[in-house]
Amino acid sequence: MFGSGLLKGLGITLKHFVDTFADDRKNVPSRYQDSIKLDKKRRIIEQPVSQEGILTIQYPEEKRLLPERFRYIPMLIWDTQKAEDRCTACGICAKVCPPQCIWIVRDSDEKGKPITRPSEFYIDAAVCMSCSFCVEFCPFDAIKMNHDFELAVFDRYPQLVYDMEELTVPVEYYAALWPRQYAEEEEIRRKAEEEDKAKADAKARADAEKVAAAQAAAAAPPPPVANGAPAAEAPAAVDAEAAAKKARLEELKRQAAEKAKQRKESGA
Repeated sequence: MFGSGLLKGLGITLKHFVDTFADDRKNVPSRYQDSIKLDKKRRIIEQPVSQEGILTIQYPEEKRLLPERFRYIPMLIWDTQKAEDRCTACGICAKVCPPQCIWIVRDSDEKGKPITRPSEFYIDAAVCMSCSFCVEFCPFDAIKMNHDFELAVFDRYPQLVYDMEELTVPVEYYAALWPRQYAEEEEIRRKAEEEDKAKADAKARADAEKVAAAQAAAAAPPPPVANGAPAAEAPAAVDAEAAAKKARLEELKRQAAEKAKQRKESGA
């Protein structure tokens, strides 16, 4: 039917309009009381369960509830259980970044040998396009997209060039922003660990069976040969037979050489 899409769009607008007034009446005296609360570093302390309907947020005292898949400016994950950065300074995120806004410097030990952790990590927020390519290609789940969009500053340098200290957040912060994605990643990680453990156990059992079989073979008595001689004498018998065959061949060669010499003398 012609114009059905237009009517559908108007219906959605009407629904939002009605939900707004219904929400106002249900949440008297204020529907803004359950707003997002942030700490001094603008990290989420508490956030509401939902914000339905069209409403005006009393910004900056109140914050809009963002969907989980909202993305803005990457962040580095600090694994609190292992007390280390997940980032290994592999450089994949910097290679796949379309605007090339990521810079990484790999750390080194006392001897100057490179090690798998970054000593410096920078992201230019003025250049970042929030495409999340770095997140998709990171093999260690070390970089994720933050929800912090309040980046208004007067000078680009150095306020919009974030270093490791500004980018690094604990894994619990990431779990609070992305609960569903975090749960899926942890389930995948748990299954991978179980598979690795099962493979290691199977390998250990196979090695133990090989050792047991070798020990049993070493402890077992040698089997007898057909002529009743011990198995240890079998190699000597084989050597004697080979020597006899060799002597027989030498004798045949000598006889053939003598016959050839006789034919040659008779022909002369």
